[in-house]
Amino acid sequence: MKKQIEIAVNPDQIDESSFILKKLSTKLNVPIEDIWDWKVARRSIDARGRRPLYRMRIDAYIEEHMPENTPPLSNMSDVSDQPEVVIIGAGPAGYFAAIEAIRLGLKPIILERGKGVQDRRRDLKAIQQDGEVNPHSNYCFGEGGAGTYSDGKLYTRSHKRGNIQEILELLVAHGASTDILIDAHPHIGSNKLPKIISAMRETIEEYGGEVRFGHFVTDILIEDNKVKAIQCEGQDIMPVTSLVLATGHSARDIYTLLDSKGVAMEAKDFALGVRIEHPQGFIDSTQYNQEEREDNLPAAAYRVATQVDGNGVFSFCMCPGGLIVPAATAPGELVVNGMSLSRRDSPFANSGFVTSISVEELAEHGYKGLYATLDFQRDVERVMFDAGDGSQKAPAQRAFDFVNGEVSSTLNGTSYIPGLWSAPMHDLLPEFVYKRLRLGLIQINKKMKGYLTNNANIVGTESRTSSPIRIPRDKETYQHPNIEGFFPCGEGAGYAGGILSAAIDGRNVVRAVQKQISK
Repeated sequence: MKKQIEIAVNPDQIDESSFILKKLSTKLNVPIEDIWDWKVARRSIDARGRRPLYRMRIDAYIEEHMPENTPPLSNMSDVSDQPEVVIIGAGPAGYFAAIEAIRLGLKPIILERGKGVQDRRRDLKAIQQDGEVNPHSNYCFGEGGAGTYSDGKLYTRSHKRGNIQEILELLVAHGASTDILIDAHPHIGSNKLPKIISAMRETIEEYGGEVRFGHFVTDILIEDNKVKAIQCEGQDIMPVTSLVLATGHSARDIYTLLDSKGVAMEAKDFALGVRIEHPQGFIDSTQYNQEEREDNLPAAAYRVATQVDGNGVFSFCMCPGGLIVPAATAPGELVVNGMSLSRRDSPFANSGFVTSISVEELAEHGYKGLYATLDFQRDVERVMFDAGDGSQKAPAQRAFDFVNGEVSSTLNGTSYIPGLWSAPMHDLLPEFVYKRLRLGLIQINKKMKGYLTNNANIVGTESRTSSPIRIPRDKETYQHPNIEGFFPCGEGAGYAGGILSAAIDGRNVVRAVQKQISK
């Protein structure tokens, strides 16, 4: 008999199997020897009391053994000679779409403008240390996409769009820790993800799929409202009947290409702001009510939100024990993002601190048409870059100085390797954005005492929160409403907001491709 039960344990008891088993025995009112197997189904931290607790939902098997799980790759076979689906982009949407294609008997051919995950590291070093931005290989472009070097957080609210557990199991099958199957806020770490992504590529290739790096799409041929072919820079024209576009939220050239082909698209609301970096010790003490975080507790995270004049101001992509990294995708722009390694052991915590930006609002500021949000995003990034010395050194200001509109005489230490320079962020940001962030900080400080402090740096700019453009698609077929065989997918098309939601969308889109092919 299987029974599910919830228990709470102190952090120092979380790894004591014998203690947990005794607690299960007591709560279930059965002898210990009758509990043949047990496993944690869910685990979360409850920090509302005087001391944080781990709350666990446990499946206990009384006088029976736990059933064996079917390996997630067991139902796959070689697809070398099967119908092809071309996928542009080797990020989460693209790779999970490819594995699902194989499962459905289709041959995926992935075209990635950037490099493989290992070769990509040299370009990341160049942007970190020398300020050199490779427009095809950076923190956003390359195998694994932006998610590879953006912490590997696996939290999503998209539970109705697909089976999240299956996504997590596929990650575990490729080397991720089994902890992600049970943690309420699972996380892999940017140091672990490269091997997992390489293993996923090996699976795709083992079963007959193809992954082609250095394939930058320069043309999409559309005739009679159907996708006919594509061309990559320096490559021959490639016939295509089913095309999945999974290019991520920063492939601006793709939007320009599609627009030149008359493909209908629309400007989309997004969010823009800064990164705020605190000492991790402050976040720990605030969230855990402890002067020093006890053993077996991870670096604490937080989520804050408020409203200013009807507009959202909120934290985004919070990275406990993390690093701020340069995320520009072209020379002449300054963008920052956050990431954490698996141990989350940096002395700093950083988070996006952004405000929602609507298409209607931007029209009042002179930004109109298809590229309204994209142009605004790009203009802010260029202002941040032009104010500096031509490197990837980021403009920054102490948080309290930011609120008071004063340039900081000195800055705090930082995890950002290119370095910071003291800047008038209150002048560099668009006035309406600055006003909202300023009031948002003041309001949030009332809820989270000490959040607004000169021990925190404000770093510019966090502008790649989501795609500024949406490519429409039919809700049933997932195809563009006017182009047969063209399937917009993932973050770049405006239908996802993170690793899990992009992976789910990739799988859903390929299922729609398979339905079309099998007609």
